[in-house]
Amino acid sequence: MMDRVVPRKRDERINEEIRVPRVRLVDENGGQVGITETKQALEFAFKKGLDLVEVAANADPPVARVMDYSKYRYEQEQRAKQARKHQLQIQIKEIKLRPKIGNHDYETKKGHVVRFLNQRAKVKVTIMFRGRETLHPERGRDLLMRLAGDVKELGSIEQQPVLDGRNMVMVLAPLRNVGVKVDAKDEDVKEREEALQAERGGEAPPPARDEEPQPREEVVEA
Repeated sequence: MMDRVVPRKRDERINEEIRVPRVRLVDENGGQVGITETKQALEFAFKKGLDLVEVAANADPPVARVMDYSKYRYEQEQRAKQARKHQLQIQIKEIKLRPKIGNHDYETKKGHVVRFLNQRAKVKVTIMFRGRETLHPERGRDLLMRLAGDVKELGSIEQQPVLDGRNMVMVLAPLRNVGVKVDAKDEDVKEREEALQAERGGEAPPPARDEEPQPREEVVEA
């Protein structure tokens, strides 16, 4: 019998690695062949030049599907790469204000905050006190809360105003639905994932073994 073991790290058992005596066989088109002796299922797959892959090991009996396993793994890796490519990076932008800022300057700074939140960036807002201004920290807090209220449709307070020496700092984070656009490629990836899940009898595909990159934080002062 031809040995088609693929030399690759994986979660599924394929071909001769399947040790159970019987499997519920699914053909390459998703058709239910029925409960079959594992030896016969292997012969069924090999005659088609394909692999027998155990896709639901915990079922009774386990479900095995006929497929081109190398092609299946390649498509999984491509989906994982596509997901990493579209992963958003987390940035932290910084805006600095004075407690006695004029209306025009305030509107300009607020415009920056709006733009940053729309870019899915967090915004660190710093009030800088000088001289006797430190005697009235409530003015800085009031200004920060005013700003948070003005942009509440775009972001929420992640860190409440905190006095740090001569500065008071607040952090705003974008709301989940802000600045999010559905990309046609993302929809295609989603459709292919759903199709593969359906082929596997409702079982979710095994997670990619490649480690996902962590979001990166970048501080940029406006």
